[in-house]
Order: sequence, then C-alpha cells, then structure tokens
Amino acid sequence: MIHIIMGLKGSGKTKKMLEELQQTVASATGDVVCIEHGKNLTYDVNYRVRLVDAKEYGINSPELLKGFLCGLHAGNFDITHVFVDNLYRAINKPMDADSSACDEFLAWAATFAEINNMNLTFTISEDPANASEEMKKYL
Repeated sequence: MIHIIMGLKGSGKTKKMLEELQQTVASATGDVVCIEHGKNLTYDVNYRVRLVDAKEYGINSPELLKGFLCGLHAGNFDITHVFVDNLYRAINKPMDADSSACDEFLAWAATFAEINNMNLTFTISEDPANASEEMKKYL
C-alpha cells in the first residue's frame, strides 16, 4: 500500500508523517524504516525506527531510490513500513519539472509494495491541487 502526504512547504507534512510513524511503530509487527534527506529527524523518531539519511547513500534519482528500496527489502524481509520524507528531494525532481518521473516511480512503488507486502508513505512538497492523477490515487 502507498500513502502520500502532500502539501506546500510549512504545511505540516513532516509532522503528520511523524505522527503516523509513531502510531505505526506502536502497532507494527515488523521493522519500520524512515528515509530522510539530511539528519533532521534524529531526535524526533522513535529509537525502534531505522532512520536512513539518503544523502549518505547518494540517493538522488528515481532509479537509485528504487534500488535502495529493493536493497532494504533484500537485506531484511521483516520490513513492513517505509516512510520517505520529501520524495521530490530524494529523487532530485526540480519543482518546475513535469511529474512523469514521479508518476512512474509511484506506479513502480505501488507494485513493489503490493508484491512485498509493504506499506510505503511519502511526503511531497506540492500543492495538492497540482497532484497528478497517479498521485491522487494515494492521497
């Protein structure tokens, strides 16, 4: 399953994601991972969550994020939830670019999540009114 938390900068996306993350950790039957760009959430995330800095691994394109998610799963089949804070930054999508790369990634992620029985949650810094049809499926 995929879930997208979408809103403009400063609208509380990360706060909402952190609330969902804490609820997930409290009830999760498997491992929980949170991917962020930088080390901003270190003190906000429960110690049971595996916090990953995307910058440390050079994640800056949809292909690299796909590979990273596949590697996470290959290394640990017990991961049930992955949270990605700021998807556009993780895939290096310019704000003025079209959403086709993001849409293709989300389609792939939905299939990946279903096949591997995972839940993926992404935050996207964008006005929800500008969401593509692919994104609207997961809001």
